[in-house]
Amino acid sequence: MTIGTRIWAGTLLALSALGMAACAQQGVATDALVSADADEANWITHGRTYSEQRFSPLRSINAETVGDLGLAWFADMDTARGQEATPLVIDGKLYVTTAWSKVKAYDAATGQPLWEYDPQVPGETGVKVCCDVVNRGVAAWGDALFLGTLDGRLVKLDRETGAVEWEVVTVDQDRAYSITGAPRVIDGKVIIGNGGAEFGVRGYIAAYDAQDGKELWRFYTVPDGTEGDEAPQHLKAAAETWNMEALASSDAIGGGGTVWDSMAYDPDLDLLYFGVGNGSPWNRAYRSPGEDGTGEGDNLYLSSIVAVRPDTGEYVWHYQTTPGETWDYTATQHIILADLEIEGTQRKVLMQAPKNGFFYVLDRETGEFISAREYIPQNWAKGIDENGRPIFNEETRVDVTGKPALVMPGPLGGHNWHPMAFHPGEGLVYIPAFEAATVYAPEADWKPDRARGFNVGFDLGAGDLPPDLGIRREVYGTVKGKLMAWDPVAQEPRWVVEHPGPWNGGILATAGGLIFQGNSSSEFAAYNAGTGEKVWSFAAQTGVVAPPMTYSVEGEQYIAVLAGWGGAYAITADGHLINHQGPVRNVSRLLVFKLGGEAQLPPERELVSLPLDPPPSRASAETIALGKEKYARYCAVCHAPAAVGSTELPDLRRSGTLGNAQSWKAVVYDGILKDNGMVSFAPSLTEEEVQAIRAYVIQRANEDKVLEAGKAVALSTAP
Repeated sequence: MTIGTRIWAGTLLALSALGMAACAQQGVATDALVSADADEANWITHGRTYSEQRFSPLRSINAETVGDLGLAWFADMDTARGQEATPLVIDGKLYVTTAWSKVKAYDAATGQPLWEYDPQVPGETGVKVCCDVVNRGVAAWGDALFLGTLDGRLVKLDRETGAVEWEVVTVDQDRAYSITGAPRVIDGKVIIGNGGAEFGVRGYIAAYDAQDGKELWRFYTVPDGTEGDEAPQHLKAAAETWNMEALASSDAIGGGGTVWDSMAYDPDLDLLYFGVGNGSPWNRAYRSPGEDGTGEGDNLYLSSIVAVRPDTGEYVWHYQTTPGETWDYTATQHIILADLEIEGTQRKVLMQAPKNGFFYVLDRETGEFISAREYIPQNWAKGIDENGRPIFNEETRVDVTGKPALVMPGPLGGHNWHPMAFHPGEGLVYIPAFEAATVYAPEADWKPDRARGFNVGFDLGAGDLPPDLGIRREVYGTVKGKLMAWDPVAQEPRWVVEHPGPWNGGILATAGGLIFQGNSSSEFAAYNAGTGEKVWSFAAQTGVVAPPMTYSVEGEQYIAVLAGWGGAYAITADGHLINHQGPVRNVSRLLVFKLGGEAQLPPERELVSLPLDPPPSRASAETIALGKEKYARYCAVCHAPAAVGSTELPDLRRSGTLGNAQSWKAVVYDGILKDNGMVSFAPSLTEEEVQAIRAYVIQRANEDKVLEAGKAVALSTAP
C-alpha cells in the first residue's frame, strides 16, 4: 500500500465521507486534505494528495476507451509565456494560474468562465526571474484560494468570487526574490518558499496564518553570519560547513538555497518535506572559498531535502544530495512519498530525482539513505557510497581545479521542475528526464552584481556554439528527452520512451492504466503504464510542459492540461533547433478532454519570423569581444546564448532597434520598455558596454544571415 491508500485504513470510508462533506459544506479542511486520496472526483491540492503521487483512481478513461478521448472544451490564456500550473478542481469548479501570476476560474464541465484575478505584477519583475514569468498553481483552504505572486506576495482569494481577502509581502522586494511555486496548506498554515538564487538572495521557507496572513515561522536554509548565539541549532550546524567570513562579508552573494518548488507532507509522521536549491553563486570557489582560493565545505543546506514540523518549522532531519554544490544541481525537484517493500521490509520512503542525475530513495521518518542509482548518464560522480555520499570525479570540480569542464548533466539537470508521478499498481515512478551537458568555465575576476544579471561565477558564454548550422544541429541532436518508467526498488528503468527533444511535460498516472504527458513536439499523449506503448495523442499546437490532472463531474471523467511552451530551456535554446523538428511556438491554452469530446481547436496559425536583415558589422574585434562577454552575463538568460533567438522572447538578431544606436540605448539603457519586462540595465552596464552588446548581436546576425542564405541556396538546387 502507498501512503495515499493506507492513511487511517480502518476509518477510510468514514474519512472519505467526512472529507467530501468538508469540501462541500465547510470548504477544504484538514480532513479533506488528509483523505484526498479517497475523493475521486476532486483534485484539491497540488499533487492531488499530500504524498504528491499524482495518481488518480479514476478509470473510465483507460486503455480500452482512450481511443474515444476528445477535446471537451478549451480556454485561451491572455499570457503568451510559459504555462506550468496544475489546476485544482473543487465541487465542479476548476481553478488555474497562468504566467504573470494570474488566476482564472471555470465551470469544470462546460468551460464557462466564472471569474479571473490579475495581481498586477509589475513588468520589471521579469528581470528578477531566472526561468520565465511562470506560476505553478494555487492552494485551497476553507472557502479560499492562496496564490504566490511573481513579485513575492502571498494573496488570499475568495474561492467563489476571486475577491482579495488579504495579501502580504513575503520577501524583501528590493532584492531579486520571486515566487513561481504553488503554496501548500497544512492545518490552516499556508506554506510558501521563493526563488532568486542566481541573483544573490538567501533562501527560506515560511508559514502564514490562513485567517489573517500573519507570519508564523520562517526557516532559513543557509546561514548568513549575523545570527550569533541566537541562531537556531540547524543554522549553527550549517555554519560549520561554510566559509562564514566570506559569506557574511558579501551582501550580494546571499548564499542561495531557495525553496522554489517541491513540498510533500506525511500527516501520520507530521513531517513537512521540502527541497532546497543551488548556491549563490553557483561556483563554490567564490561562494565559500578555502584558504587556497578554491571552494570548500558541504555548504548546508544547499541541494538538500529537509524535514521539519509544520506547526513550528522545527528542523527534524536533512539529506544532502550534492555536497559542495557547484553545478546548479538543485534538490527542488518533485518529492513523492510512498510505502515500498524493500528487501522484505515495508518501508516508508521518500523519492526524488533531483537535477544531479541520481534517483534517491530515503527513509522519510529518519532521513536514512536507502539507495541511489543514476537515471541518466552523468560524469560529476563516480557513484554513491554506502553512506549516501557521492564519490566525486575531481576533473569536474571546476570550483577546485579552476579549469573548464564539460559536465553531464548541465544546469537544467537530468530532471527539472516537471512533476513525476507514481503508479502504486505498477510500483513505478514516471520521470520526465533529459540528457544535456554543459561547459562550466570559471569567470575570471568575477564580481557579484546585485542590480542585474546572473550571479553564478561562471562564464555563461563559454559553451556558445559556433555559427555553423551543421555543428549546431549535431550538438542539439545529442540533447535527448525521455519518459522513463523507473522501478524505485530495483533502481532501474522498466521502459523508456525517447522524445525528439527535451523539456517535456509533467506526468499524470491513472488507475485506468494510463500515463499522460505533453512534449516539446506540441503533442499531448497517453501511454500504457505497464509497457510505455503510446495509445493516444492530440495535436496541441504548442509545446506542453505543465503536468496534466484529472477529475470527474457527475460521474464523467475529464483530463485537463495547461498548454503553452516556455520556461528555462525554451528561452535559452535555439528556437529553430530545440526539438530537431523546427520552432516550438507558444499558444497558451487550457485543454480539457473527455470520452466523446467533439470540440475543435481553431486552425493553427503560420509561424512567421522577421527576416534577418542586420546592418553591416563594422565594430572592432575588441568591441565585439566586450559585447559577447556582457551579453553572456546580462542577456543570454532571456534571449538565448550566442543570440541564437528563442521563439518565446524577442530574437535580438531581428530586433527593429538593431540598426539604430539611439533606439537600442532607449531600450537597454534607458528602460523605455520596463513595463514589458525589459528594464534599464544602466545600474550594471555603461553606455559603451550597451553599444558593444549591440555590435556583438549585429555580428551574430550577419553570421546567421550567411547561414540562412546558404541553406536557401542548397534547397533551391536540390534535385
